[in-house]
Parts: sequence; C-alpha cells; structure tokens
Amino acid sequence: MTKQAATKDAPIDPIALRRAFGTFVTGVTVITTREADGTPRGMTANSFTSVSLDPPLLLVCVAKSASSYAAFTAASCFAVNILHEGQVDVSATFASKAPDKFQSVNHDRVHTGAPVLTDSLTWFDCSLHDSIDAGDHAILIGEVRAFGTSPTAPLGFCRGRYASVKDPLPAGWLAAQGMIIGYLVEAGDGLLLCSDGKGGWVLPSARRRKADSQLVLDGGDALRLVPEETFLYSVFDVADSDPGHLVYRARLAGEGAAVSLPEGFRFFPIDDLPYEAIATHELRAMLRRYVQERQAGRFGIYMDSDDGGRVAMIDGQARAWLQASDQGQ
Repeated sequence: MTKQAATKDAPIDPIALRRAFGTFVTGVTVITTREADGTPRGMTANSFTSVSLDPPLLLVCVAKSASSYAAFTAASCFAVNILHEGQVDVSATFASKAPDKFQSVNHDRVHTGAPVLTDSLTWFDCSLHDSIDAGDHAILIGEVRAFGTSPTAPLGFCRGRYASVKDPLPAGWLAAQGMIIGYLVEAGDGLLLCSDGKGGWVLPSARRRKADSQLVLDGGDALRLVPEETFLYSVFDVADSDPGHLVYRARLAGEGAAVSLPEGFRFFPIDDLPYEAIATHELRAMLRRYVQERQAGRFGIYMDSDDGGRVAMIDGQARAWLQASDQGQ
C-alpha cells in the first residue's frame, strides 16, 4: 500500500490525494438549480451524502472553480438527481460545457422549482438549509421537500471512470401494487379533481377498471356517468412509484342538475387546471394533452413506452358496435 503523510517541507500531494479519494466507489449525481431569471443550471457531481432523517437533510459539494458555482451558492433551492446505469450520456453532458444541457433530458418542477430530472434513478428536491465554505468547495446542505425513486440499477464511479454496480433488488423493494384506475370526469366545461390530502390534486380513482352508469369512488360515494361516453384514454407507469395507471375519460350524467360532490372533490375549468399542484409530471403531461385534444375535438389513446409513448388517434363519433359491424358488412 502506498503511504503519504504531510511534513513541514512536503505537504500532501493534491493529485495523489484526489486519486486516493477516487478509490471510494460512489454513485453519480447531477445537481440542478435555477438562476434568478429562471435559467436552469446543472453539473455532474459525486460528492453527495445523506445527513439526517429528522429533519431530512443531505449535502453536496460544489467546487469554486465550477462554472455553475455562483448560481448554486446564490440559489435558495436545488435538486440532486442520482443517475442510473443507462445515463452515462447524461453524466457526460452535465460534466461538459454544453450551452444547453437540459435540451436532451426530461425535467420538471416538483416542489421548490429546481429542475428535477424525471428519468433519473432517484431525485431529491431540496430547499437550502445551510451553506458552508470549505476550502476550494462550498458545502450545500439541503432539506428534502420531495423525492422519488425507481428500481433501476445505479451508475457507479471509481478511480476516475464509470463502474458497473451489481444491484439485485432486495425482496419487497417497491413491491407491485396493481393498477391505479383514474377518471377524467367532465361536466360542462369543468374537469373533476380530488384532493390528495397534501395540498395537491389528483384524478378521482376507483377500484373497478371501468364504470358503466356510475363511478364508485374509493371513499364509497358514487357519481352517475353517461355510459356511452366512457372510454379508455391512457395507460402509463410513473417512474417514482410502482403502480401503473389506467385512465378513462367520462362525462357526468345530468349536468344541468346540481351535483353534490364528496368532500375534497372539485370541478376545475378545463382551461384553468391547477397544473402546479398536480402530483406527478406524467399526470400533468396527460392533462395538458387531454385539454389540447378536447379543444380539437379529436381524442387519442396513449400507451407508455421507453421512447416517450405512443398515441393512436381516434376519428369520428362513437357508435354502438352492432351498428358499426352491420354497416361494415
């Protein structure tokens, strides 16, 4: 084993020390923030550590020589995005001096406004808890405000190069929980959403895969629907949680009459949905597509896929199958 010690005449060799630090196998993160004008900034870093569970704290170190140093030390929030084994290109992009590093990655605002890379292994959206000057780096301690994770294998780094990490999932990690059945329920120019109990909004959900004349909500209350106008609209997974999503579009029956809604349910105008309070990026994207298709009067069915999904457009008005098959003979 090579040994080095500082003496009065021979200080620690920084290059040798860096190599010694590099023998510690780490993950790879991209840390992100925004400048005062909203411009997203990001850089690759592997100096990431969990600090505390109560309060939920973590830290990252930013070199004073980094081009994003001023942006990170001036910001009130930042995100830490841990990369998975398929994101070597993302790591390289954010380690480069590319002018628009965010162009090739999916990112979104979740809680603080810092850019969250939604395809990463794990992300932490943080408000700044403290900033500490430490030699040629600044230590940023963040308080976790939101986070998400997935079962993908992590991207490793050791001795200045990427390392493969054998990562069998422990038993019970993100165990399957079936499908979440959501409904886009319209009444007039409104869309029904329900409170998630955390200040946000989600779609109404039900236990059955398809409602006919009524939709029995998870709380036991029921809404009367027009059965002829209930169709499958979207099938997708959410990276940070295991259940998949089946989403149907439907119309409330008797729209002219006063509708008594259960507590926590509310109709929002179609052109004024609370996107910033919607739980996930995937749900926000689906709602925006739904609004666009509703305005065009031409709906599609979305199916999730690794390259961003597929949409099959549906032309014409719905007809009874017997009527359509008779005309096709």
